Amino acid sequence: MIIGIDIGSTTTKAVSIEAGKVLKMIKTTASDALTSATGAFGKMIVENNIRMPDIQGIRITGAGSTKINNDLFGIPTKRVEEITAIGIGGMFLSGQDNIVIANIGTGTAIIEAKKDKISHLGGSGVGGGTILGLAKKLLMMSGFSDVMELAKSGNLNQVDLLMEDIMETDISFLNKESTASNFGKMLDTARNEDIALGILNLVYQVIGMMSVFAARSRNIDQVIVTGSGSNNPIGKKILSEITKMHSVAFEYPPDAEYTTAIGAGLH
Repeated sequence: MIIGIDIGSTTTKAVSIEAGKVLKMIKTTASDALTSATGAFGKMIVENNIRMPDIQGIRITGAGSTKINNDLFGIPTKRVEEITAIGIGGMFLSGQDNIVIANIGTGTAIIEAKKDKISHLGGSGVGGGTILGLAKKLLMMSGFSDVMELAKSGNLNQVDLLMEDIMETDISFLNKESTASNFGKMLDTARNEDIALGILNLVYQVIGMMSVFAARSRNIDQVIVTGSGSNNPIGKKILSEITKMHSVAFEYPPDAEYTTAIGAGLH
């Protein structure tokens, strides 16, 4: 059995893998890398009654993995480069070996994964961290679930400048409801609900368009969405609107938020 651990900047995820199959998945939160890694490992073995002798190795990846330089608990521990882990995990979960991946975490990484090569195409600092940072300043709240709940009843027409605000007809593939400028209107009547939706719309539109450009550059018509930000119903709706305009589909494999940990474990 191999334990794969993805030590992120806020959340750590761990998976157990045996004979190429993912058996268990867990996640924890801690303030430093060592606590995150050991805590996730401990939770995995205790909650799933795993015997230490059955573990052949630990594979660590993610931003916090660079701070761990020794074996954990006397078990051979190896570091896997994060881009490689995302690529391997994305191919495994999607069942494809020629894909573009948008991995949405605190920021966003865009990756091309093939059977013989995994490449970092680019990325952006725009991601889940952007949502939380803007929400903290604009809405005075720091809980992601609170932002999502507010956004459910938001109205983009209160904060975003739409095409219908500046044009009377559609332009090319852009309809009148398309965004002309994120937060380009910002009416005095805008409620917190509208601002929350505006923040999500800004972040996912940036991620969506980066992904479209990356996929088109590789003559691929779909993007595999992974990471913590892949399981966001409002984000999925925003990306579906981008699909309508640009004919690039966004796919969400099961357990996509564990992609990086799975890739590390399979490496």
